[in-house]
Amino acid sequence: MTTSTGKHRSATGTMGRKVAALITAVATALGIAAVASPTASADDRAILGPNCTWSNDNYFIQNCWFDSPAMGQKIQVQIKRSNSDAAVYMLDGLRARDDWNAWTKLGNIGDVFVNDDINVVMPVGGASQFYADWVGPFRGNTTPKNPKWETFLTSELPNQLAAGFGISKTNNAIVGLSMGGTAALNLAGRHRDQFKQVTSLSGYLNTTWPGMYLALQYAMNEGSQGANIWDMWGSPVDPVRFQNDPLLNVMNLRGMPVYLAAAAGIPNGGRDTENFFNDPIGGVAGIVLEQMAASQTVRYEAAARLAGANVTASYPLIGVHNWTLWKPELVKARPAILNSLRNIQSPLPQSGGSALGSLQLPF
Repeated sequence: MTTSTGKHRSATGTMGRKVAALITAVATALGIAAVASPTASADDRAILGPNCTWSNDNYFIQNCWFDSPAMGQKIQVQIKRSNSDAAVYMLDGLRARDDWNAWTKLGNIGDVFVNDDINVVMPVGGASQFYADWVGPFRGNTTPKNPKWETFLTSELPNQLAAGFGISKTNNAIVGLSMGGTAALNLAGRHRDQFKQVTSLSGYLNTTWPGMYLALQYAMNEGSQGANIWDMWGSPVDPVRFQNDPLLNVMNLRGMPVYLAAAAGIPNGGRDTENFFNDPIGGVAGIVLEQMAASQTVRYEAAARLAGANVTASYPLIGVHNWTLWKPELVKARPAILNSLRNIQSPLPQSGGSALGSLQLPF
């Protein structure tokens, strides 16, 4: 069955809505739910997907597992469902963890999209891997050990999301921070049928610029000890390296809405200053990394406009390479993300994503 939004309703979804309706009714009878709205039973956010468990992050976030034959293992993806078939893929940074995507706990993604009629797809793992299909083995101390991220994110995962969650293969946006910003632009450019909008926050957008090969090697080894750039993109003259430089492939984004953000690297007077004194080395790195990202983003913006991309750019004076910058920039990018996708309906019932045990209810 297909809904008015174009989303396929699976048998699992139908049963899930009945269960969600029963839970809401019980919660209302117990005085837990403030309102029992007529739309509660049709709110797909409360439906647990196949091979999923509820996350303790609330905001209807689920921890799900998907097969990846290319990587030879199951890959965890955190998901917030919606009634529409539209989705935004959220890519992590260089220090991506193996147990949760940082957009959940550090980026407060629930605050941004919880009441929007859009699925949120957050892959877990991949520190220092740039969401790429590696040409060689991964020698880092994190996972997965056979990185084939492009294959997973653009083929394996979309097929399973369509079958199990009713998420479209062609109605998606993609967002990335730092390492993820580089990957988001590369993936959006090579897979125009899948992605309709792309957002890069503090991404490295000119990876073949002089000195970047060694700089990325240093950063990758810091993010996952033992990781090597030559195992990812080959030698400095390997064509694969040039194929993964967003600036050199900017023509692929002609006509696409693109949101770019990077700051001047000046710490704010609050949390950034506190972090600097607690970790001076990390504080200096946050300044330098953001200034490098900003210089490359400026060059990329100019090239993208010449290439015919529909660019929106944000360059805050205050901000370093951390979440105090990325969280507000995602809020600013949100309208462009939602406006680029079809079938999104009016906002879903207002929710703080509260949880009752392992069951999350819309109140």
